[in-house]
Amino acid sequence: MSTFFAGSRRRATAAATTVTVLALAGGLTACGSSSGGSKAQGAASTAADSGSAAPAADPHKAAVTISAANGCSVNQKSFAAGAITFDITNQDAAAVSEVEFLSGQRIVGEKENLPPGFSGTFAVNVDAGSYTLYCPGAANENTTLTVTGKAAGSGDGSVDSLLAQGTKEYAAYVTSQVGYLVQSSEALQKAIQGRDLTAAQQAYMKARPYYEKIEPVAESFTVGTDNLDNDIDARTGDVPAAQWEGFHRIEMGLFQQKSLAGLSGYADSLVANVKKLQTLTTGLSYKPFELANGAQELLDEVASSKITGEEERYSHIDLLDFQANDEGAEQAFASLQPALQKIDPTLTGSISTAFTALDTLVDTYRTGANASGFQLYTALTDSDKQKLAAAVKAVQEPLSQVASKVASS
Repeated sequence: MSTFFAGSRRRATAAATTVTVLALAGGLTACGSSSGGSKAQGAASTAADSGSAAPAADPHKAAVTISAANGCSVNQKSFAAGAITFDITNQDAAAVSEVEFLSGQRIVGEKENLPPGFSGTFAVNVDAGSYTLYCPGAANENTTLTVTGKAAGSGDGSVDSLLAQGTKEYAAYVTSQVGYLVQSSEALQKAIQGRDLTAAQQAYMKARPYYEKIEPVAESFTVGTDNLDNDIDARTGDVPAAQWEGFHRIEMGLFQQKSLAGLSGYADSLVANVKKLQTLTTGLSYKPFELANGAQELLDEVASSKITGEEERYSHIDLLDFQANDEGAEQAFASLQPALQKIDPTLTGSISTAFTALDTLVDTYRTGANASGFQLYTALTDSDKQKLAAAVKAVQEPLSQVASKVASS
């Protein structure tokens, strides 16, 4: 089957102006003010006024500008196959905060969290074909981009071999986690049908990590109104109340209402959806930069919803989800690590050290007093949360460089 990854389409709300939180932050992430874009525009205008010819655009770089007046625009629409880096600036568009690069209905690369005045970058490596630049919420949401030629192989055969092996290992990891997700969801279904609240609460905790470890993969299966992540993992308010189902609808019943009433149907639907995920992920292959993007997205997920305690609003087992996101990101990085060690050993060492520090910190919150294996998030102090946030950021910053490095290798 064709390669893809973790386009992390985090779920759209019912409001048209609300932007989905996609987090597969492709490569390098940089924050800046919109003034940089204004200067660039001014320089271009000066060149045009003077009659001087504009320099030829780099066929491996795309400059994307988001503005309230002009929507989502790109400096060119034709690129050479191989590594392409997208440099994105949101000048003043409040309704747009993300950009996706699509092959058909699959997300190949993307950048999220780009409010007005911010910029960001992601990198891909693609062959010839027709692609779509998608900017949800912009006046012109879709722009067709053409890629010509064929992506060249790496000049270092040993690196190529290591990267290929890494993607196979990661594919096996995803397959195993989805298999465990199906089994644990069926156990949750059985506990709910057995009318045992305590058993159902514990089964819920056991099932959650398997989804959180591979969440970006599930989020990539989002086409129009068919949103598998919403079906499995939407939180209250993410979708209209009548459409809310999945893990967190069950969580509310088990931990807030402390009742199994009405949950059997939701459990049946959850099992059906995770089995659908299993069917969709069976036999899929991945590219190295997609693993890097997925690892980054998982840490973005930690920073956006686990640190705030909003993911597990009723059970408060956010640290369990936190650790699972961390593990999934580390597994994707580990699959790339042998090749990355040859590409950039200094960067590899920095990321490895930062992951170790994060793992060590998370382990300090383990406890046997709760079935999740971790302290409830409500027990954490502001100081605890600040330490966790800092440890996540320490991994995010060097990890954000990996996608562009392996995409160019």
